[in-house]
Amino acid sequence: MNRPTPHHSQVVRPAGAGHETLYVLLISLLIVALSASVVMLRGERQDEQTIAGQQIDARRDLSAAEQGIYTDLRVAFDEIQLLREDTGSVPSVATLAGEALPPFVDDAGSQSRGNHHWQWLPSGAYLGHSQAPRVAGSFLMIVPHDTTGEVDIWLRRDGAADPITTFEPAALIDAGWQQVVSHYDAGVTREHRH
Repeated sequence: MNRPTPHHSQVVRPAGAGHETLYVLLISLLIVALSASVVMLRGERQDEQTIAGQQIDARRDLSAAEQGIYTDLRVAFDEIQLLREDTGSVPSVATLAGEALPPFVDDAGSQSRGNHHWQWLPSGAYLGHSQAPRVAGSFLMIVPHDTTGEVDIWLRRDGAADPITTFEPAALIDAGWQQVVSHYDAGVTREHRH
């Protein structure tokens, strides 16, 4: 008589899939922690520079239109200084417009950024009175007395057209003007003058 052979079944458990997931997760966390510590140690420190109450930061506090005008004025100042060295006098607004130098030229760009009416104040500044103060305020660019000085740019957003009689900072502040300043730190490309 033939006896049936007994069937043996053997249960094989998975090779630790739960443990593998745990190990991958721990290694991932270790990599993230190491990366974060490297960034913290090697990252550049961004020192927040404080500005006075009568000042306004060119990078953070100006509207897009105002930033464009401010940048144009900084570039125009270099051109003004070159023209001044060539001719011996500060160029007129008409001369700057004739050179197609923004923001003094009247074009579609200037009209969309406040349509400023520019004039030379004989005491030493260009005044751009905004025709659309909600888009961009009025600008005052005080030109230094010599060709080696730095430009001083002020902004007034209320649209008033009070006559400017002096460029003394205290008088400008009392009249509602704010000095536009640029602080360059390690995170910003520095301006190099040649």
